Amino acid sequence: MGFGILIGILMDMVTRAQAWKKLNELLDNQNLVRHCLAVEAAMADYAERFGVSEEAKEQWKVAGLIHDADWEKYPDEHPAVIVKWLEEEGADPKVINAVASHGFEFGAEPESQMAHAIRACDEITGLITAVALVKGRDLSAVKVQSVRKKMKKKDFAAGVNRGDVVRGAEEIGLDLDEHIGNVLVSMQRVSEDLGL
Repeated sequence: MGFGILIGILMDMVTRAQAWKKLNELLDNQNLVRHCLAVEAAMADYAERFGVSEEAKEQWKVAGLIHDADWEKYPDEHPAVIVKWLEEEGADPKVINAVASHGFEFGAEPESQMAHAIRACDEITGLITAVALVKGRDLSAVKVQSVRKKMKKKDFAAGVNRGDVVRGAEEIGLDLDEHIGNVLVSMQRVSEDLGL
């Protein structure tokens, strides 16, 4: 048993290593894996920005990484399957709530800053990825204004809910351009992992 897993068991939380293992058990689609990595990166940076403890920062990262783990195999039950797994593993209640409420339509109310942050990061990472793809898979070429411009085109990345993007920024108290810029920088930091 790894040291990180042992610490997680003793502290009654799910470690990143456990979340990564579960994510890879459930997801075959590498684009979904990359999406989860993008949300994890944004969550790590927002945890830092909001001044949470190092222990809490790890839990923010776990929430971001694991949030869509059940989407591919259990789309009709998402996120209930991964929420149940988190409960069974003794995850931090804030992680459980963040994953349960990461979609505005899921019916679960966010109960923490972590939960509001994941709602803010989820959809915008998809839009930023789509912009990077049209720029030759070059995340470094993406600018806030190019994301805003593409956001206005309803047929571009049609699966991204623009209302959720705007509402997410509002929930964490940031101007939309600032939020897009923050998430863009987070994703650029892990661009190699994202294939961008």
